[in-house]
Amino acid sequence: MSYKVLARRNRPQKFEEVVGQEPVVRTLKNALSRDRVAHAMIFSGVRGVGKTTIARIMAKALNCHHPEEAPCDCCPSCLAVIKGNSLDLHEIDGASNRGIQEIRDLKENIRFMPVAEKFKVVIIDEVHMLTTEAFNALLKTLEEPPGHVFFMFATTEIHKVPVTILSRCQRYELKRVPFRTLADFFAGIASREGVSISPGAVDIIASEADGSVRDGLSLLDQILSFGGESITEEDLSLVLGLVDRRVFARIIASLLASDLPGALALLHETYNQGMDLKRFALGLLAFCRALLIVRTSKTPAAILDLSEQELAQVEAIAARHALETIAGAFHLLMRGVEDMQRAIHPRMALELIFVKIAQLGVVVPVSELVSRLDALIAGCPPALPSEPEPVVAPRPDLADRSPASSVNESAVDVSLASAAARSGEVMPAPRPPAPLGVSESGGWPGVGDEAGPAPSVSVPGAGSLASEEKPALAVGPGPEAVLAPAPARSRREVRRDWDDFVVYVRERKPWMALTLNQADKAREEGGGLALYYDEPSECHLLQENENLRLLTEFAQDFFQRELTVRVLVAGESRGADLEQPQEERRALARDPRVRVALEVFGGQVAGIRTEPRSR
Repeated sequence: MSYKVLARRNRPQKFEEVVGQEPVVRTLKNALSRDRVAHAMIFSGVRGVGKTTIARIMAKALNCHHPEEAPCDCCPSCLAVIKGNSLDLHEIDGASNRGIQEIRDLKENIRFMPVAEKFKVVIIDEVHMLTTEAFNALLKTLEEPPGHVFFMFATTEIHKVPVTILSRCQRYELKRVPFRTLADFFAGIASREGVSISPGAVDIIASEADGSVRDGLSLLDQILSFGGESITEEDLSLVLGLVDRRVFARIIASLLASDLPGALALLHETYNQGMDLKRFALGLLAFCRALLIVRTSKTPAAILDLSEQELAQVEAIAARHALETIAGAFHLLMRGVEDMQRAIHPRMALELIFVKIAQLGVVVPVSELVSRLDALIAGCPPALPSEPEPVVAPRPDLADRSPASSVNESAVDVSLASAAARSGEVMPAPRPPAPLGVSESGGWPGVGDEAGPAPSVSVPGAGSLASEEKPALAVGPGPEAVLAPAPARSRREVRRDWDDFVVYVRERKPWMALTLNQADKAREEGGGLALYYDEPSECHLLQENENLRLLTEFAQDFFQRELTVRVLVAGESRGADLEQPQEERRALARDPRVRVALEVFGGQVAGIRTEPRSR
């Protein structure tokens, strides 16, 4: 007698034996007990989760002779389905009978009453393989079938089933079986087979099954044939070609610690054992994903299919590294696995991935670069105004000057001035502070007037004359210095002193100075300061009320006038003032192709023509 594999021997025969599909099982059992079974049902899900199995159990339950415990597996109807010789159960393979003629034959067959049971049950496996014509031929029958017929469909690709078919069926989504449920199920089967299997080996089989009961049973069947009465994790590595998860942990830990030689040595050892590198790379990617989930999720155990020991190991590695580093490694591995599928030399491609991941430790995060740039901008020393040239004024007659004209608040270093006088040099004198209440027309410039000229020292016998428009400090032979009266200074203008104003703002708000430099034009109009921008994004921050108020204070302090600041955008704030030709000229000047040409050839725009050549 031929051997029957575990997947066939352990196929569930009752609803209670189905693994990991409690919501679907409960719904179907309630529908049977309340006589609310739909005439058409479709079961979908990944391979090996019990779609066809549940359809067969449902077929037995519909014709079971003991409805209170359906299916009972002891009545003639249930036994006929189990043996596969029931005349009223039609199980069709959708891949082999996918044409319109097979569907026509099925429609003719279901017209007749059941042979031995109460209902005819039609199960179409992999129903998504039917052709479009076959689906269309089935529509009317599926919508209004005879009262003695039930349809049950199973598919792994429900998105390929037409919506018109889905709308006529009750849909049941079968989920992947949870990791721990699979592990307990496989351990129970091994115990019934009289085999001792280590918990680590069971966890590896459950993980490789990826939620599929049939896949896990096939792996377990293979390892039972090899291991005899006792199975360990090493047996799985030898027979199934699986890599111990501890190898993944050691390699990832070495790469994140920038230990490239250690990671390459482990890769070489794994390669010599005959491991498929593409499958090995997928294992590394899965382990790196586990690190990322542990680092970001509050409940990683509910997401990851890992045992408690493996989860503790992943948490220990993730705690030693920043989230950015782990995310970078995961991104590089994901891109690298895709490249390996097309690479001629997969090992070289994987080694290149290792090199990139090992260098993640020396990569500076973007957030740190931005913070450094902000600090640089905030601490950037302002551009100093050019120092005024010293002016030598003729020494006035000290005897004719009254004592009131001598310097009072600002003390002048007489010894320094005397030394300069003896050497015949010209020394600029320090500017005294402006008295409170002194206007620009009658005294020293106000606060922020960095551009104002400094007074100069008059040295006897220097042979040069000072400009009469600038104040001069005369130093005599005695301990007395006399300050010449300062004439009125012309007030600051926006057009002339704009660069100095930007420097003034940079000292107080660096980002605001950068925004001012992006202005297309700045001019004084209507008793205020008007700033014109080409794009709203260039001045969005500046238009906020708080920032606009601060800029107005800066302008009033610097220009010493009651100025109001307005921020205008081309096409919005100035829409009525700009004519169409001006807009066209601006658009041409801002064209990316024009800017690239200027940059490449090092040129400048000499003129813009918008009118036709014929004019």
